[in-house]
Amino acid sequence: MPYVDLFSSVSGGSVGDDFASIWYTTSTNFCCVSSFDPEKPCIMLLHPPTLDSTWMNAQMNEPRISSDYNIIAFDLRCCGKSISRPTGWHDAYVEAADLAFAHQILQLPPCHIFAVGNHSVPVALRFAALFPEMCLSLTLCAVPPPTELKHVFTAIEEMFQSWCYADDLESLEHAGMEIVRFMCGTEVDMDLADELIAHWAVHYPPTRRARTIQATSVILNRTPMTRRECEAIRCPVLIIQGEYSDTHPVKYGDALMESLVNADARTYVTGGQGFMSMVPSFANIVNQVFFKFLAAKERVPSILRPPAEPIYERMRRALEDLAEFVNDPSIADQDPRSSLSFSCCKAEVAQAQMDTIRNYAKGQNDAFSPLGPDGRPTRKYSERIQGHWFHGERDGLSYAGNGLSTNDRRVRDRKDTGALSAPHVLPSEPISFELAQDSRIRRATYNPTSFSVDKHVIKGSMNKVMASTGVPLPRVMHGML
Repeated sequence: MPYVDLFSSVSGGSVGDDFASIWYTTSTNFCCVSSFDPEKPCIMLLHPPTLDSTWMNAQMNEPRISSDYNIIAFDLRCCGKSISRPTGWHDAYVEAADLAFAHQILQLPPCHIFAVGNHSVPVALRFAALFPEMCLSLTLCAVPPPTELKHVFTAIEEMFQSWCYADDLESLEHAGMEIVRFMCGTEVDMDLADELIAHWAVHYPPTRRARTIQATSVILNRTPMTRRECEAIRCPVLIIQGEYSDTHPVKYGDALMESLVNADARTYVTGGQGFMSMVPSFANIVNQVFFKFLAAKERVPSILRPPAEPIYERMRRALEDLAEFVNDPSIADQDPRSSLSFSCCKAEVAQAQMDTIRNYAKGQNDAFSPLGPDGRPTRKYSERIQGHWFHGERDGLSYAGNGLSTNDRRVRDRKDTGALSAPHVLPSEPISFELAQDSRIRRATYNPTSFSVDKHVIKGSMNKVMASTGVPLPRVMHGML
């Protein structure tokens, strides 16, 4: 099976034992790196957040790319088919170490990296800073702010809490559609919405909400790159930003380009929203820009050979570099055999993340499942019945008199109208560490049952009921009978 197993039993330090099995797939017929064409350069694809490598098919199946390059795509921790032990030390540096271990174990050549969104872009940047010899170039689509914007941070928390604790299909689909709009923008194709919500229902149902919140915490708790990390990136960099994206404003792509002082960095702005590489109307533009960027680079053949330096020594040297980047000498003393040794989470952040995972794991086996007996979603999102007046249109308002059936082609072909999201939001600044810590504490103690209304039922005669409330039973006058 196409897995890379990473196991370590740490005898010292603070991170503890670790296990991860990282899934990968390739553009070859047998999904193995041994089938790579040695004359073609190699591309590594990193998927958007809360998705997996199957959502990179727009790049994997692009003839201009797949015919001239060998392609490998990884499922990051807590995503897709990858398996890992729950841990509060999980961050972008751990993911970068996972990729470095997989790169060396599979004996991959230096790769062009293509990363999308809030999860993969920070990982790709750390990977390029710590392991520059493994990276030929970086293409970053939808570069996020250094830390999440305040309004986005709050929205993500609310969306995923609603998803994880949904107790019926309608609530789950409503939360899912809000997440779709966050990832794809306000104009959402119905078929794409169906596929996304079905993917989350299978891979991140409420019955696996501990896994969901671990993947989400990596996004919410990310930290800015240091100046030394930015200076360590020396490969060519292409940044692709959407001009109309409220969650990934263009100015943060420009700020990243300016901070990469030792790299040949450039920005391409297109009129898109969300994670454009997966939206059909924008994916072709992204692929064209990506292909032209690669075509101008020297072609490095994909020759599979053992690493020039033993894995233990290379990872030890990366730990020393990381300790210097973040100004924390204790990192250099961690075990190079463990990806968790690369974690830069503060102790209170790691503890809060682990407490949150444990809190979300409570009762998850008894949570609502949107899957049928065959393990597939019971229906498509577009097949729901919108028979009530509170189903809003694209502007967030509801209109009476909509007589179209959900099976009507005019309903199926138009953009989605099922979520109450405003098309534009007021801009906000990145969230501070203090506010992020308050949110971590809140997630670690979140209890949905605390918001329910307790109903006390008193059994017995009417006299007993009225006596318990302190209200005297009214006297009935015989003369009125």
